[in-house]
Amino acid sequence: MDRTFRQRLEDRIRQAIISRHRHSGVVLFSDTTLRDGEQMPGATLEPHEKLQIALALERAGVHSLDAGFPASSEADVEAIRLMVGRVRGPVLTALCRTVRSDVDAADRALEGNPVHKRGVSLFCGTSPLHRTYKLGKSRTEILKLIAETVGYAAERFRIVAFSPEDASRTELDFLCECYREAIRSGATTIGFPDTVGLLTPEKARDFIRRIQDGVPEIERALLAVHFHNDLGLAVANTLACIAEGANVVQCTVNGIGERAGNASLEEVVMALTLHQDQYGRTHRVDTRMLAPLCRLTAELTGIVLPLMKPVGGANIFATEAGIHQDGLLKNPDTYLPFRPELVGGDEIRLVLGRHSGRRAVAHRLQGLGIPHHDASVSRIVERLKLLPKGTVVDDALLQQIAAEVH
Repeated sequence: MDRTFRQRLEDRIRQAIISRHRHSGVVLFSDTTLRDGEQMPGATLEPHEKLQIALALERAGVHSLDAGFPASSEADVEAIRLMVGRVRGPVLTALCRTVRSDVDAADRALEGNPVHKRGVSLFCGTSPLHRTYKLGKSRTEILKLIAETVGYAAERFRIVAFSPEDASRTELDFLCECYREAIRSGATTIGFPDTVGLLTPEKARDFIRRIQDGVPEIERALLAVHFHNDLGLAVANTLACIAEGANVVQCTVNGIGERAGNASLEEVVMALTLHQDQYGRTHRVDTRMLAPLCRLTAELTGIVLPLMKPVGGANIFATEAGIHQDGLLKNPDTYLPFRPELVGGDEIRLVLGRHSGRRAVAHRLQGLGIPHHDASVSRIVERLKLLPKGTVVDDALLQQIAAEVH
């Protein structure tokens, strides 16, 4: 088989795969915890810790992993080398600047991974700010750089993504021109990153619509979105773009990342899970793996989960309010959007304190095997209301109070 025929055959196969993904209705999750997430100050991971998270992400069912930036450090290369041959489900991708030596470094780091499970993600600043102050290049020079490096990467990788850095502050006509050039040069995915997290859902949706209108070649590539959370809108922006047909969403576990972080993988997954009627899209993430994944990532990065963090926070299946406790004991769905088992979370926890009611106290007493009646329960509830602020009502304290009021 001559090389030209083989290349045409590979191109047809690649386009068939892209077309299948584009029209499947499935949202593909590309996790960037190990690269963009780790850029969060204080979140540095050792190579073996990255492997642990990568294997957990594989169990969860993500489509691809942004495994690292090989040209930036030997630690990233080591982490990627640990994943090669161990992480078999997701596609492993490496971040590259639009520099040939970065592509070469990625090629070496991913050596040995199957060709359909290895890729590169190139980025280049395209906004006026980046062109003028960061790169010192004209529009024409940027387009030439994209064509040369994406083309160079496409000779070495079947999976090539290109993202214009600071896309949300790039002139729309030039942004579309960059995408067209990248696709013509061999990009199989084009990304839309809101690098500084300034968009609203309405503006994010408008960008996606106008990109789809302005890039006729878009049928030949997947469209990915990547949102930062500087206005607290990363998840909302991601969902708005999913509604407009984005194929790939780039997220991090627990939403970790630079500044205010990234779109939270577990939050986007659960929003899609609970609102398939609205989005008309499915995903392949096993939601039962989400809470354990959140805890593992928090433990290894040292970035503590806020108590109220959706999906993984310690308080989301806990309540001290008497009315809520009563409802949860009768039927958990009265005060929960989803049950703990759907995300692999801990059991519902009824916290005793000033706001607790008689039903929760009686439930705990029964669990401890402590005899009680309506009058004694009422007296215990009154004692709880008098406790100093911050008092933790554990089993020992409850037993003590019960003995005193009996």
